[in-house]
Amino acid sequence: MGSALDIGELLSDITFPTVGSGPVCVPDAPSGRAAQKDLFAVNKRKSWDKSHEARCDFTYKLALTRRSEVDFISIWKKSIYGRTLTDIKGDPAMVEFFASNMTPVISETLGYHLADGSWAVCTSPKRRHRVKNFATLISERIAASLGIPFYEDVALCHTKQRVNATFELNVLPREANIIVFDDFVTTGQTMAAMKRLLVSANKNCVFYSAINNKL
Repeated sequence: MGSALDIGELLSDITFPTVGSGPVCVPDAPSGRAAQKDLFAVNKRKSWDKSHEARCDFTYKLALTRRSEVDFISIWKKSIYGRTLTDIKGDPAMVEFFASNMTPVISETLGYHLADGSWAVCTSPKRRHRVKNFATLISERIAASLGIPFYEDVALCHTKQRVNATFELNVLPREANIIVFDDFVTTGQTMAAMKRLLVSANKNCVFYSAINNKL
């Protein structure tokens, strides 16, 4: 097992990749779904979503953001127009789309360090799913593409709340350096909870998100 990498020093030397900077081919919404219903309507919202649902148009906007005392790299931002997050998560084709766009960014930012045997991938806990959720499916594909382990259910969460969430360690990765991926980041509280959990277990973490869910 390799030694932990100083992420602060690494991020200061990042040369952001150009991958995705051109036109992005986004999978179309499944026929007869998004165009035929108004997901902004109050009675159509998911029970866990108490505000107007966010959208993303997948314009490439690579960024390093600090939120809730966590630095994370994202490739897209919430937008006024585009597909809703519920529609995105409900489309199986988007799993591969997210993974194929996220993997090159991770590979470019971490570079040769990924080959030293000290890296693994995990994601935030499942809250509403007993089976693999959207972020888990993407994380599996990212790990496979990078040739490093993926650990499912590293953390457990017994409540649905995101603010001030407290997670319980379920599976401790062997590797010293952990890539924590989440599909969407809004307040950063989920990533902050993952950071507290893994750092207390003497793991070094670097965080990535596909969509920065703030304008």
